Amino acid sequence: MRCLLLAITLLTPFSGCSQILGLHDVTHEHRVGGQVRGLWDGSDGVTLQLRADGVDTLLTVLANGTFSFADQLAPGASYSVAVVANPLQHTCSVDAGGNGVIANDDMMAISIACAGPAVVALSGEWGWVFDPTQDSQRFKGSVIVQTVALIIGGSNISGASINGTIVPLNEQTAPIALPLGEMSVSISVSANGGLSKTYECVFDRGGEVLDQIVYGKASNAQRTDVFGYSVALSGDTLAVGAHGESSAAKGINGNQADNSVSGAGAVYVFVRNGTTWAQQAYVKASNPDMYDSFGSSVALFNDTLAVGAYAESSAATGINGSQLDNTASNAGAVYVFVRSGTAWTQQAYIKASNSGALDNFGRAIALFDDTLAVGAPSESSAVTGINGNQADNTSSNAGAVYVFVRSGTTWTQQAYIKASNTGIGDLFGDSVALFSNTLVIGAPEEASAATGVNGNQADNTAGGAGAVYVFVRSVTTWTQQAYLKASNAGAGDEFGCSVALSGNTLVVGASGEASGATGINGNEADNSVFHAGAAYVFERNNATWTQQAYVKAANTSDSAAFGISVALSGDTLAVGAYTESITVTPESNSSHPFVGFAGAGAAYLFGRVGTTWTQRSYVKASNAGAADDFGTSVALTGDTLVIGAPFEASATTGINGNQADNSATAAGAIYIYR
Repeated sequence: MRCLLLAITLLTPFSGCSQILGLHDVTHEHRVGGQVRGLWDGSDGVTLQLRADGVDTLLTVLANGTFSFADQLAPGASYSVAVVANPLQHTCSVDAGGNGVIANDDMMAISIACAGPAVVALSGEWGWVFDPTQDSQRFKGSVIVQTVALIIGGSNISGASINGTIVPLNEQTAPIALPLGEMSVSISVSANGGLSKTYECVFDRGGEVLDQIVYGKASNAQRTDVFGYSVALSGDTLAVGAHGESSAAKGINGNQADNSVSGAGAVYVFVRNGTTWAQQAYVKASNPDMYDSFGSSVALFNDTLAVGAYAESSAATGINGSQLDNTASNAGAVYVFVRSGTAWTQQAYIKASNSGALDNFGRAIALFDDTLAVGAPSESSAVTGINGNQADNTSSNAGAVYVFVRSGTTWTQQAYIKASNTGIGDLFGDSVALFSNTLVIGAPEEASAATGVNGNQADNTAGGAGAVYVFVRSVTTWTQQAYLKASNAGAGDEFGCSVALSGNTLVVGASGEASGATGINGNEADNSVFHAGAAYVFERNNATWTQQAYVKAANTSDSAAFGISVALSGDTLAVGAYTESITVTPESNSSHPFVGFAGAGAAYLFGRVGTTWTQRSYVKASNAGAADDFGTSVALTGDTLVIGAPFEASATTGINGNQADNSATAAGAIYIYR
């Protein structure tokens, strides 16, 4: 078990009120003074006022210890002492001897107590500020650990207790077990100045702690390779795309040290033997060229690997055409590789039947057995449905999907698929998923305000709301089965930015959705958290689709993009949130920011029992760093979860190397959990 460390240190608070009491004329013979306690080192001092016989005398005390006023008072004289100016971030008060009558000796029993806020730091990442001037505060933090150990200390803290039990200062407590969900820990802190407050700290354990078994890097990790931008998992084989890799090598296991073709791209194949993962192949296009982005998408089924290069520029069409042509910038291509034993070879070079510049064919791909689906979200035909007019280019960025099938070793195009409501800028084909004879296609910029299943497709009042289309195949014929919208469709939600399909269960990501709800089936109408993101689970019964769950993170946060990636395996769902960065959220009125590493990213694992989904795990990288984008890609098979962080910056190579290195910006990494 791992433990987090909670350290509490006391700073010192704010301005307070002074108390002025009247006096009469006296003869000055005896000293008036006392003790100051609770000042923080470096304080600018507390200013005290002595009033006697209508005369005020001021004294600024800069440090803890004994003080006395310059004026002296005769026996029988009345006096009062008040605080008239507090040090910065302190509250000081006279808690003993503040007024009285001078006897036949010095009056040195005046007590001035100063106190301030306690600052809590958890593993150096959290900053919880406990302000004793507030009556109550509640702080909440999301954790993945099973226990938490606390240390409470500081020069100005006189005592502390946890859940009512007194604890020694500056010593680590025994581990406190954290159950799944939320658990409240009551922390009481007493300051030297006498202030004592109790605060509620809520630790929200998102679920079971997964075992990270692999921290994986490319065998030739370099800056800007973005290794982990795409991942695909099939059994004991993993494919990882690095579309920024720059080698001029061709084919399988070429020269990895070459860096002469910027952004050509590469794919790395890893295999598992028992519990050990090792790289099996370094895969390059047969026609690598600058900025082709080979590896921007990957799909894997048994011994077949498909790789998308959405920026490849050949004007060739169909199967195995001329790879040397570069007259159609960013037309896109897909490459199919097959494995025999441990050896990989390229089987096909696939282009759209209507290749066009900027179509981005290969931006998304899906593979199931001998069927390959390829998305071209920037294709521009205005036609609708199946196998329409491919030559039309009047609907810019409407998008299309192409289905290819293999017989023996030969691939042919089976269908050219368009949305039933093709529209300019819809990006139909930006995501695809395939399972048996069912194909799911996302169009994250589709603009209908319809909700649910088979609503009004003609509406265009919610720009970027997004839609998903389900197609089914009978023998060789494809037909549209459903038009799906979010139950709370809203402009900019990008429903359909990611899709995953397993049997009759479909998951759709909407990374721009803005509800502040948490967990399962919360308030969908809330729009208070910009770009928080959501995922939607749909279930099919015969040919009828219904929404089963509206899924949010347990720690919904601003700009997390929850749903940017999704993966589904039976009753287990993985969701990526690549810009998640909030590790602690204060639920008081504190103005202090509670932010972890901006853009570090996270992933969430959910499980289904019957029809009920619950969050099982909240997953962070073992070396979480700002802008790593952990969760950009996710893959899931059985009990194995793979998460890509394409902007992770270590220059190490291979399996389980040095995670602390940060010398290779955007080299990228992958993490494997079980």
